[in-house]
Amino acid sequence: MHTPYSPERAVQLARDTLDIEARALLSLRERLAAPPLSSAFAQAVQCILQSPGRVVVSGMGKSGHVGRKIAATFASTGTPAYFVHPAEASHGDLGMVTRDDVFLALSNSGETEELTRIVPQVKRLGATLISMTGRTDSTLARHADILLDCAVEQEACPLNLAPTASTTAQLALGDALAVALLDARGFGPEDFARTHPGGSLGRKLLTHVSDVMRSGQAVPSVTEEAPFTAALMEITRKGLGMTAVVDARGVLAGIITDGDLRRLIEKGANLNTLQAQQAMHPQPHTIGPDALAVEAVQLMEQYRINQLLVVDAQNKPVGALNMHDLFAAKVI
Repeated sequence: MHTPYSPERAVQLARDTLDIEARALLSLRERLAAPPLSSAFAQAVQCILQSPGRVVVSGMGKSGHVGRKIAATFASTGTPAYFVHPAEASHGDLGMVTRDDVFLALSNSGETEELTRIVPQVKRLGATLISMTGRTDSTLARHADILLDCAVEQEACPLNLAPTASTTAQLALGDALAVALLDARGFGPEDFARTHPGGSLGRKLLTHVSDVMRSGQAVPSVTEEAPFTAALMEITRKGLGMTAVVDARGVLAGIITDGDLRRLIEKGANLNTLQAQQAMHPQPHTIGPDALAVEAVQLMEQYRINQLLVVDAQNKPVGALNMHDLFAAKVI
C-alpha cells in the first residue's frame, strides 16, 4: 500500500540520504590513504600526465551522466578530455580513440554490457584503460590497466537499487583526479580564465584596458593655455566627468575633474579668467592600454577616483575610462 506523504518523513529521508552519501565519501577518503587505491590513484594521475593523447571518458546510464561531468571538469582544468557514449562507440565513435589516449570507463557493477563489449577493442588499439568500478572482481576490473575501486556499502535509495551513493563516489573520485592533475600541471587562475572566457574570472583576467577604454575623439583633452571655460565644455561634451590637459607636444600635463570645478567654485575663483593649467591637478594617476581592466578597478578603488586616463609610453593620452565603462564590461 502506498504510504501517505509525510513532510517529516521526507525530511528524514533527505537527512538519511546525505548521511549515507557522506559516509560513502569518507570511506573512499580513508581507502585513498593506503594501497591499493592510493597507488592506483597516483598511477592514474601519472598515466594521464604522461599521455600524449586525450582522456576519453565513457559510461552508461547514470555513470554516463557522471562521466560527462568528469570529462568537462578535466577539459576546463587543463586536461584535454571528451565523453564517448559506449553504445555509440560500438557503431563508429570508437574511431575517435587512439593508442595515445587514456580510456576512463565508469561502471559501478563493472558488467555494463555496452562497456564490456568495447573494452577489448580499446585494449587492441593500445589505449590505456582506467576502470572506475565498485566491483574489483568484475569484467571491467579484470581488463583494467589501472583499477580505481570506488565501491560503496549501500545506496542512499531506500530500495538499495537506484545509483545514488555510488554515483556520488564516482563523481567525487573524478573531481579528485581533476584536482590532482591541475596541481601537477601548475594550472593557475590565468589558465582557468582562458578556458572560461565567458565567466566573470575570464573577464577579469582576459579583459585589457584597451578593450574597454574610450579612444580617439571620445577622449576629452585641452591644451594648457586653453580657457577654463573650454575645459568645462570638453568635460560636458565627452561625458566622463574630466578632461586631460596636455602640453604643446601632446604630453599629459594634468587633469581637470568635476571635483576640481566644485572646489574652484567653493573658493570663489573667477572661472572666466583661468587657464586650464591653472585649474588642473598635475601628475594624475594613469594606466597603460595593455594593463588588465581589473588593474584599473584596483587603481580607482585605491585612490578613490572614478575616472582614469590611459597613456602610452610617451605619456600621451590615448584613452580614458570611468567606473561606468568597467561596469558595462562586467569587469566589476
